[in-house]
This record gives sequence, C-alpha cells and structure tokens, in this order.
Amino acid sequence: MTIKEQLQEDWKQALKSKDKPKAEILSMAKAAILHVEKTDNIKVEDAKAIEILAREVKMRRDANVEFEKGNRQDLVDKNNFEIETILGYLPKQLEEKDIIRLVEDTAKEIGANSTKDMGKLMAALKPATTGKADGKLVSSIVKDYLNRQGN
Repeated sequence: MTIKEQLQEDWKQALKSKDKPKAEILSMAKAAILHVEKTDNIKVEDAKAIEILAREVKMRRDANVEFEKGNRQDLVDKNNFEIETILGYLPKQLEEKDIIRLVEDTAKEIGANSTKDMGKLMAALKPATTGKADGKLVSSIVKDYLNRQGN
C-alpha cells in the first residue's frame, strides 16, 4: 500500500472512530500531497510523499520554537501530536550516531574536508536523509565534522 493509500485508509478509520484530532492532521497531510499533485501536475509516488511529509514535520518543528518563545504550551502539544502522527508515515528516523557515521562515510567518499565542501556534502547526504532525519540536525553534524577536518 502506498503512503497516499495508507493516509486515506487511516483518515477514514479516524473519521469512523470519531478521532477528530487524528482525522484533521491526516486530512492536512493528504491536502499537502494533493496540492503538490495539482500545482506540479504530477502523480505523487512514495519518495515524493516522504519529501512532502518531511517538510510538514519541519514546518511544525520550526513553529514549535516560536510557540515555546510565546509560552503557548497548548500549541506546542498540538504540534507535537501532529509531528508524531506524520512521523508514522515516514521511514524510521535515523539516530544521531547513525547520522554522524553517514556524514563521515559520505565525506570520505566524496573528498569533503573543509567548510567549503558543505554544500557538496549536504547534497550527497540528501537522498539518504530526506524524511529520515531533521535537516537542521544533519546540517549541524556536517558543520561540526567539517570544522574538525579543517583544523
């Protein structure tokens, strides 16, 4: 079953069981995918759906920073629920130690050894990390690694 089909089935189930919060977030996820299909005039396959859902998670994580600054725990909690729900449709998230290993291996593979190579290294990591790791975390690990190499 594709991610789109799974979202549809789970949305129907959430409606039947009157789980309004879950039905709402699944509806938003479906709408994000449909929006891309309509604007780009494409049929979204799983790889693209993962990208779209990862972007939705990132938006919510970014919003949480602002909500925390504004002392809006109610909105943080709502976003955390939405993040957890969406993550259920994404591949298993990489742990930090796995990201570090991936960064080190990829850097050696492509010869990235200074901060000038950050863009090249991030581009090489993208296929392996999209939907599986937070981009800010990957970027931070890449910076740390390249700074250590440059010294």
